[in-house]
Amino acid sequence: MKNLRQIFLSERIVMVVILLNALIVFMMYFPAYSNNLTLELIDHAFLLFFIIEVIVKLSIFKPRQYFSIGWNRFDFAIVVASLPSVLVYFLPVPNTSLLIILRLFRLIRLIRFIRFIPDLNKVMLGLGRALRASVFVLLALVVLNFLLAIFTCHFYAGIAPEYFGDPLLSAYSIFQMFTVEGWHEIAGTIAEKTGSPLLMGITRFYFVLVVLVGGIFGMSLANAVFVDEMTMDNTRTLEDKVDKLHREIMELKEMLKKR
Repeated sequence: MKNLRQIFLSERIVMVVILLNALIVFMMYFPAYSNNLTLELIDHAFLLFFIIEVIVKLSIFKPRQYFSIGWNRFDFAIVVASLPSVLVYFLPVPNTSLLIILRLFRLIRLIRFIRFIPDLNKVMLGLGRALRASVFVLLALVVLNFLLAIFTCHFYAGIAPEYFGDPLLSAYSIFQMFTVEGWHEIAGTIAEKTGSPLLMGITRFYFVLVVLVGGIFGMSLANAVFVDEMTMDNTRTLEDKVDKLHREIMELKEMLKKR
C-alpha cells in the first residue's frame, strides 16, 4: 500500500503517464484508429489513474493542505474538467458535434504537462512582465489597425470586397499585412482592378506604407519590447555582477591610495 502511494506521489511517474496519455491521444486522431476500442479503454485507464492520484493526495495531505498548493488546484481542475469525456459511455449521446465536444475534453488532461516545464515560474514571471510592458505598444497597433481598416474599407470596399468588404474583414486583411504575410497579393489584386496607372501606383504606395508602419516598424517594436522584458532577469543578473565588480575595484583603489 505504501509503495502504491509512492507511485501516485512521484512527480516523475506522473510526468511519464501524462506523456504516454498524450501519445495515445495522438494515435486516436489518425483515421485508422479514430474509433479503436482498445485505445479508448487505455485512454480512460489514464483518466482513472489521474482520478486515483487526486484521491490519494487528498487522503494524505487532507483537503486544506492539498488545495493550499497552487499546482494541486490546477491538477484537480484539469482532472474534473476532463471527466465529461467518459459521458459518452454512460449517456445516449448522438453521433453529432456534441460527441466531438465531449471527446475533446480528454485533451484537457495534456495541459498538465505544463507544470513540468523547467523554470516555469521564471517563464511565467517574464511573460507577465513582458505583457505589461508591451500593452501600450499593442494598444497602439490595435488602434492603428482599426483606423487603417476603416480608411481602407472606405476606399476599396467596392474594388476588393473579398478583402475590405466590411470593417471586420478589412481589419483582418490589415492585420495580415502587419504580419507581412501575403500582403503583395492583396495589393496586386486591387492594383489590377483599378485600371488607371496613377491609381495603381497610389494603391501600391499606400499598401507599402501600411506594411512599413504596421508590419515592419510596429510589429518589430512590439517584439523588441516583449523580448527585452522576457530576458530582463538575465540582464539584471549581469548588471548586478558588473556593479559588484565595479564596487570591488573602487574599494581596491581606495585601499591602494591609503597605502
